[in-house]
Amino acid sequence: MFESIFRLNNLVTVLDILIVATVLYWFMLMFKGTRAERMLWGLAVVIIVYFVSQRAELLTLHWILSNFLGSIVIFIIVVFQQDIRKALVHVGKPFSTRDIMGSKGVLDEITKAVAYMSKNRTGALIAMERAIELNEFLEVGVNVDAKVSKELLLSIFNPTSPMHDGAVVIRSGRVFKAGCILPLTDKELTKSMGTRHRAAIGLAEESDAAIIVVSEETGEVTLVVEDGLYVGLEHERLLTHLKELFSGENDLKKTIFPWKVGA
Repeated sequence: MFESIFRLNNLVTVLDILIVATVLYWFMLMFKGTRAERMLWGLAVVIIVYFVSQRAELLTLHWILSNFLGSIVIFIIVVFQQDIRKALVHVGKPFSTRDIMGSKGVLDEITKAVAYMSKNRTGALIAMERAIELNEFLEVGVNVDAKVSKELLLSIFNPTSPMHDGAVVIRSGRVFKAGCILPLTDKELTKSMGTRHRAAIGLAEESDAAIIVVSEETGEVTLVVEDGLYVGLEHERLLTHLKELFSGENDLKKTIFPWKVGA
């Protein structure tokens, strides 16, 4: 009987360790590549120092760390609420948007329009919803709710159109809104990047949307996704990246920001 209880306790202990290890690994994957990842590594160092100070009886240091760790959860939630929100949304990402964007030729129509505008140096800003809805950023804009097509996008971004300066938002494979005003980033950008790039990066900081920018001055195509900035994309490369994003592979490994050259 005692042997059975002992074995049961061992199994429970092993299961407990496995669950904790899985949860920790899951958290590491969620926050990988975000500001919160660096914060978590720093927190790990603080926790190690906390236990060392306890064993070494460094009373003052231990008291300071005890008070700091007592309020660390609230601190993390307040400072990194955007990163936490993105990470949690990634866990339960719906597959419907991926299927619609990939199966109905939506991405092909978008990239054809982008290639044409790039060749003719027509400025454009296209935001494609993924898991996080963009409703809070769409107070300004014209409801469209139309099938995505090259012709529709070209007409919206035609310089004579009253909506050409705003952004187009693609939702569930359809042009949801046009002429939208997106939030601007506070980061310093290179001189070659204008308001459209600033708006694209600003939206990427607040959501997981995939945003395409076509420069009016150079015709250069840029894809902005979360903490990644992919500059100078040609038609085929842009289409490949978008298919990866909306298929769930998300294998965009380069992270190039103009304010982090060489990062």
